[in-house]
Amino acid sequence: MSTLKFLIKSQLKRSRLVQQVNGFTMIELLIAMILAFLIITPLLGFMVNIMDTDRKEQAKANSEQEIQAALDYIARDLQQAIYIYDADGIEAIKNQLPNSSATDRVPVVVFWKRELVNQALTITGTEKDDTFVYSLVAYYLIKDATSSSTWSNAARIARWQIKDGVPASTGVDCTGYTGKYISGNCPSPGFTLFKLDGVGTINDKMNAWVKATETYTADTTVLVDFIDQTKTDDTTPAPAATCPTDNNTWQKVSPNTASFNTRNTGKMTGFYACIDRVNTTAQVTLRGNALARLQSNNLNYTDTNKTYFPSASIRVQGRGYLFTK
Repeated sequence: MSTLKFLIKSQLKRSRLVQQVNGFTMIELLIAMILAFLIITPLLGFMVNIMDTDRKEQAKANSEQEIQAALDYIARDLQQAIYIYDADGIEAIKNQLPNSSATDRVPVVVFWKRELVNQALTITGTEKDDTFVYSLVAYYLIKDATSSSTWSNAARIARWQIKDGVPASTGVDCTGYTGKYISGNCPSPGFTLFKLDGVGTINDKMNAWVKATETYTADTTVLVDFIDQTKTDDTTPAPAATCPTDNNTWQKVSPNTASFNTRNTGKMTGFYACIDRVNTTAQVTLRGNALARLQSNNLNYTDTNKTYFPSASIRVQGRGYLFTK
């Protein structure tokens, strides 16, 4: 019995010694927690700031890349132009374009071009050859009146096109059109070619273009979203649309020209063009809105957040030409 008591006392003494050597007091634990809080909290804040900055810079970079890609696409399109409508021309044919009464969009760049159709003509047997057809192209600035589940709360640019068919002596019938056309190459519903005969200038004749009676079926295709929707008459106005001054033939085409300034897209300068109709030249300017990638409100341009609104422009001359007798 005395031996058992001795062993128990020895174990208790050893346990107290271990606790004295390895344990922490409550005060020591509290001090350690406070020190950890003082060190970790600023580090967490620093990391959050880095992540937020990276998110904003990525939004800016994406906007810049998309703006440049959209301009490159429009430039390649315009290089094939044979005639570009200025503001007066768009005003003259606006009722012939699709959605002419829609209040959420305006046509900014409208032109005729020659479009390549690959391997459309049969030469002999299986031998094929390319040909060209005329087509009408329009680029629109669109801004929804209400929030959309598909597109941003900023504006966007969409492209619309109709084109002629490829005629053939022994082809297929196309609804609404006389003559024969190569299968799969019928004219777009609503398409009719401009007329250059008769009196008047080329400008007069192109402005007199009237669509065919068929209803358009071609839809607009969105080229780029997140375009600046700030208006020139907002509390903090958008930058003004300006055109070159190197000659007297430039004419500005922006949503606030002609009769379009009553629409939702009126007085926006996120997408506008300067047209030199005489030389078949267009200078197109785009301004993106990276803020719309980060938030759903307070999206307007200001001097303090202008770095979120990258802009770029490009000047293109059409390679085609028109002539009349």
